[in-house]
Amino acid sequence: MKLLRRGDSDNSDKRDVEVTEASSASEETPEQVGKGRPTPKRRDAEAKKRGPVAPAPLTAKEARARRKATRGSKADRKIEAAERRASSADRRARMLAGEDKYLLPRDKGPVRAYVRDFIDARRNLLGLFMPMALILIMVTFALPGLSTIVTLAMFVMMLFMVGEGVWLGRMINNRVAERFPDSTDGGFKLGWYAFVRATQIRKLRAPKPRVGPGDAI
Repeated sequence: MKLLRRGDSDNSDKRDVEVTEASSASEETPEQVGKGRPTPKRRDAEAKKRGPVAPAPLTAKEARARRKATRGSKADRKIEAAERRASSADRRARMLAGEDKYLLPRDKGPVRAYVRDFIDARRNLLGLFMPMALILIMVTFALPGLSTIVTLAMFVMMLFMVGEGVWLGRMINNRVAERFPDSTDGGFKLGWYAFVRATQIRKLRAPKPRVGPGDAI
């Protein structure tokens, strides 16, 4: 009798162990169960959270109705459009003011800011090219007989532009090398940046000039 009781107790202990193992296996986290499987992509996980995707519209009328339902009321659209215009105007104003965060990639950095200030503080002959070119073109249309003289004048202007552009580019690179010895910004690109800035009419330059002609830089 004692042997039978001992066997029964052993069997019951084994059953308890099996039940405990089964329960612990069922309580394993999804990460443990999924071990060895590829990690699901982020967009797949987000799609599961959002739920099933709506089926594609079957007709053009259904597509228009769905767009109309999702874009909100007319008043809401007007408010959103006004907010977008205000945000765009604010970004443009900050860009024209020279805030580095809102500048185009070509204008960012202290080196480019220094080049702009250097050009804006000088009176460059290159700045006269666009007005003079416009005047010469108007003279050509008004007085066709002077077209030869106008063409020669424009050719001379281009020679002056090239000469001043080369000189300005070299000077800018030398100044930048002295003030920013650790900068990698230089060479033809920096010279071209200064050249383009110098050829623009002062009031149309972007970002706007921060210094006046003749100011010390």
